[in-house]
Amino acid sequence: MNFIDSHTHLYREYYPDSFEEVIQRAVDANVKQMLLACVNGDTPAQIQEVVALFPENLYAMVGLHPSDVREDYLEVLDALRSHLDERNVVAVGEIGLDFYYERTYEPQQKDAFYRQLCWARDLRLPLSLHIRSAYNEAIEILQQFKPGELSAVVHCFSGGIQEAKWAVARGFVIGIGGIVTFKNSKLPDLVKEIGLEHIVLETDAPYLAPTPHRGKPNESAYIPLIAQKIAEIFDTSVTEVMEQTSRNVYRIFPKVPVNA
Repeated sequence: MNFIDSHTHLYREYYPDSFEEVIQRAVDANVKQMLLACVNGDTPAQIQEVVALFPENLYAMVGLHPSDVREDYLEVLDALRSHLDERNVVAVGEIGLDFYYERTYEPQQKDAFYRQLCWARDLRLPLSLHIRSAYNEAIEILQQFKPGELSAVVHCFSGGIQEAKWAVARGFVIGIGGIVTFKNSKLPDLVKEIGLEHIVLETDAPYLAPTPHRGKPNESAYIPLIAQKIAEIFDTSVTEVMEQTSRNVYRIFPKVPVNA
């Protein structure tokens, strides 16, 4: 079995001079499957370009990031919807609500979120959820769907233990990335309480590189550093972390082929 980066932005624009090397470093680190999150109407073409180069390693998602929601969001959603039928699309994402910086487009964000949740329900696709400073509002929308209708990763989890328990009770899993390695991070305690069977590993590359690379461009090759921290939290082996978190990914993302 191999590591899986369940949420990354490995578009060529972020690594213009080293894209192939970035992918090779990940594969060499036994991170052989990487799920590419979509953020706006321009992203699917970038994702499909690189997925075509590495079809056994890279998998596509389709979705409108809440911070990219503007007045034209309905037009963008129409364009994105057409990409969901592409063979290598494994999830709807990343979608959600983000009120960290502003709430200018709050009604539009909520409507875009609900519409994309309906895509996932109707197409039986899992979700990569982006929720930041908006957990109450996001949960209110998610509760409009019956338990079991949606399957999801709560990416780059930033809520508290109550939100984590709510997500787990709905059958969702929690995406844990480099922040868990930061000094004074509250994630280790949360991870310990919810259990290894409810988390998946992610980088959100090129953002949020783990220690000792904090502040530098992130890469999927750094997943083992996150796994090492998780292993310390649970007093277990990195191999056990790899195997359990990969099983969790395969459970949530059934279109990602199991690499035994």
